Amino acid sequence: MVKTAVLVSGGGTNLQAIIDSYVSGKIPNCRLAAVVSSNPLAYALKRAEKAGIPGHVVDVNLYPDRGSFCGAILDKLRELSIELVVLAGFMYILDPAIISHYRNRIINIHPALIPSFSGPGCYGLHVHEMALKMGVKITGATAHFVSEDVDAGPIILQKAVEVREGDTPRTLQRRVMEEAEWKILPQAIALYCSGRLKVDGHIVRIMEE
Repeated sequence: MVKTAVLVSGGGTNLQAIIDSYVSGKIPNCRLAAVVSSNPLAYALKRAEKAGIPGHVVDVNLYPDRGSFCGAILDKLRELSIELVVLAGFMYILDPAIISHYRNRIINIHPALIPSFSGPGCYGLHVHEMALKMGVKITGATAHFVSEDVDAGPIILQKAVEVREGDTPRTLQRRVMEEAEWKILPQAIALYCSGRLKVDGHIVRIMEE
């Protein structure tokens, strides 16, 4: 069983999608061992508690800089003997020390088809505002491994979502979550925990069962 921690900062809708798939048996060989929140008031902690998953807080406001905050996160992950880290609405860029320790063992979900609308500053509603401003007809979500360069790690899965006439950033955000993020993030975790992902340079190859 792959001991897995989910890092969160807010409401935890992506966490809930992971929990639902986990409970229904769609993420075999995985043990959801911890939810770690940067925010002590995050509703994601309530979701974890309801699912019987231990919740932990590493409050970003208690640390003077990103390095010390990320150091505390890494200490917590090591303390819990975590093997796989999943970012699900975690609002902070990880320090290189964490990325190096968990090379190709940190999975993130991005609400666009990378490399479109990705990189520093491209998060949350901003991504969908950018997509609508550019007039794209297709957007979507990307599950990828985290690297030192923001949103530039090896891509695991992508799923396209149609942009509709009259979409607002919020309606598009919701549809991308429902049709893409909540599907491919649990799938990516399942593929990892089943030993079916092989990273070849910058390419992720999905092995047959």
